[in-house]
Amino acid sequence: MDADLFRTPGHLINRLSKLSLRWADERFQRIGLAAAQMPVLYALKDGATSTQTELARMAHIEQPTMAQLLGRMERDGLIKRAANPEDKRSSLVSLTPLAVKKLPAAREVLREGNKLALEGFTEREIETLTKLLLRLLKNVEPMAEQSEVDRLR
Repeated sequence: MDADLFRTPGHLINRLSKLSLRWADERFQRIGLAAAQMPVLYALKDGATSTQTELARMAHIEQPTMAQLLGRMERDGLIKRAANPEDKRSSLVSLTPLAVKKLPAAREVLREGNKLALEGFTEREIETLTKLLLRLLKNVEPMAEQSEVDRLR
């Protein structure tokens, strides 16, 4: 295999993502959370409510995956569901007091991970890296959306 493939931005970003996820998941487990739960916790952190559909869209994951995630979170006492007065077929998801209590520790895990990952970088380098990653996301998100459209055909 061509060794240069392992030095492409796509491969390096994928590798960074996997390593960061492994590091974070070990720490989240200590506080009874998982990295996969972070988009839901973030979306609902200020007392907000949301439907499963909205959460799946926001997290860029498929409905069945979000359903499983919410089922585990409900089992673990992290979310509660209430009837949606605007749509009887769906429910509104919100965080429980237990989840809210865990948010500061989760934020600290995320801060620590960022601090360690960016050790040795200047503020300017961090700013440049962030701008470049945001541009990359702008390019990649439509690709993922198109893949979803193609899958549904």
